[in-house]
Parts: sequence; structure tokens; C-alpha cells
Amino acid sequence: MTKLASALLLTLPLLLSACATNKDKQQRDYTTVSSNQFIEANYKAADSLMRQLTGKLASDKPLIMATLVNIDELEQTTTLGRLVSEQLSTRLAQGGLSMVEMKLRSNVYLKRNQGELMLTREIGEVATAHNAQAIVVGSYAETSDMVFINVKVIQPNTNFVLAGQDYVLAKEAVVRSMLQRN
Repeated sequence: MTKLASALLLTLPLLLSACATNKDKQQRDYTTVSSNQFIEANYKAADSLMRQLTGKLASDKPLIMATLVNIDELEQTTTLGRLVSEQLSTRLAQGGLSMVEMKLRSNVYLKRNQGELMLTREIGEVATAHNAQAIVVGSYAETSDMVFINVKVIQPNTNFVLAGQDYVLAKEAVVRSMLQRN
């Protein structure tokens, strides 16, 4: 056996183990992210809203999703508020509800880097303009180790709450990073 062949045979296990380690690391990273509490908690909240809304909504009228806001600064949100809103809207649509995508609309109060923030006096106007039967609104409050989230489905012409859900997220690294101000 030549020196080159011997060297290749000796380095082959090292190369293969490096590939396996990289694959293991990628798998471990994906598993960590995919098992994160965030998506599951938001989907469970949306599922609860859908159960509460059974028989309360017309099938031919849409809902509007507003961006969740910081309860202490109602005109402020973060990546967390925007992403929770996105995931709730996605799950409600997956459940068969018609959701209006507000990011494609120009006549909604938008604050730069904040998302679709709706002022109380504008909710009725926006709902009428989009023929929406309900608006999903919400807020979040953060403590040193938790984020408390409240979501409600409101009938805009009466301000009645048709459904509501409270839940909590642990303020672990992913959630903490989404609470950073932009």
C-alpha cells in the first residue's frame, strides 16, 4: 500500500466523523428550535379561540388580525408582538377562518417598525372598510422571567368580546431576543 493510500485510509474516519458531527449539530439545532414553546403556545391559543367562536361567526365574512401591543405602551410592539400576531392569524386561517392580510392594505394605521396597530377609534372604520365581522386584538406584558399574553376576538360594531385567551411564555433566549426594541 502506498503512503498516499495509507494516509487516505487514516484520514477517512476523521472526515466521516466530521460530517456526522456537523449533521448531528444541525439536527440538534433544528430539534431545539422546532420544539420551542413559542409556536405551540400560539397555535394552542388560536385553537382555543376557534373553539370559542364555533357558531358565533358568519362563514362569508373575514376577520382582521391586529398586531399585539405592549400593554404598558399601547402604541409600541416588538418582534414578539408581530410574530405572535402572524402565527395566530396563520393558525386561524388553517382552521378555516377567512383572515384579511393587513400588510397588503394601505388604509390601516401603520407605525414604522411596529406592524398593524389599530387605535380604538379606527377599529370600526377598518372593519367596515374590509367587511370584517371581527378583529383579533391582543397585548403582552413582560416580567423578568415570563411574558403574559392576552388575545381577544372583538365584534367591532358592538365591542363585545366573542372569544378570549390568556397564556404565558417563559422568557427564555428566543423570546427574550424578540422583545428587544427595534
